[in-house]
Amino acid sequence: MRLSTFLTTALSMATIALGHTQSINDFSCTPQNGTNPIVILHGLGATYYEDLNLLQAYLQKSGMCTYSATYGAYPGFPFVGGLKPLEESAPEIASFIREIQSKTGAEKVDIVGHSEGAMQSLYVPKFEEGISEIVHRIVAIAPPTHGTTFIGLYNLAYILGDASRELIGQVLNLVGCGACHDLGPDGPAVERLNDGKPIVQEGNEVTIIASKYDEMVVPTTTSFVNEDGVRNVYVQDFCPDDPVGHLGEAYDLNVWHLVRNALEDEWEREFPCVLGSPGR
Repeated sequence: MRLSTFLTTALSMATIALGHTQSINDFSCTPQNGTNPIVILHGLGATYYEDLNLLQAYLQKSGMCTYSATYGAYPGFPFVGGLKPLEESAPEIASFIREIQSKTGAEKVDIVGHSEGAMQSLYVPKFEEGISEIVHRIVAIAPPTHGTTFIGLYNLAYILGDASRELIGQVLNLVGCGACHDLGPDGPAVERLNDGKPIVQEGNEVTIIASKYDEMVVPTTTSFVNEDGVRNVYVQDFCPDDPVGHLGEAYDLNVWHLVRNALEDEWEREFPCVLGSPGR
């Protein structure tokens, strides 16, 4: 596809998303195409009104009902979410999921998460009582499932061995980013999620979407869940020329199409590939 075609298609899709004004958390919303209410989980340091906000608009334009809230923020400072340790944020998310299921009257809900939100989309159904039973589809975009070195920064944490890694964890907790500690190699949340028992719970259908050019969640294979029934895909399996990086995955039109296909169980549906935002 020529560059001009890439850019024209990208501009057109972005206009569709930005031009859609349906509010989030609209409990009177009726989903189309047999889809469930969709809980959207933002990434580390983000909020409900950024990170996945344009993806929400795109999904709404596609006839879906989306719901989101900022989780993991500290009292008095709601502008940065996802900072608390995952085990502290997980009950917040679980409560929100229960609220969505109750107020919409839906039998099941779906979850779409990015980065830490993608990790939580796997973590919450596994550890929060009763959540896996009301969740159907999970679409996790770039989750650090097995821990990430954060562009290699965590390699420095081991410069003096495990003791220095423990010290880094204490510092991160002290400065208020328990999630940063959780998501690094050997982080508490990573070790808990990978405790030898299945990550994916019975009745949950999981799709993992990653980019080969993700510069934050590295190595990129750390995202994948190697269990029966899990669909692990790279964006480049469908759009080989897409150079999208970690942050860009939330705004990448090719990712949006893959998310929609997963939510509608339409994996064979084709879509035009466009240029993504490079991560490097």
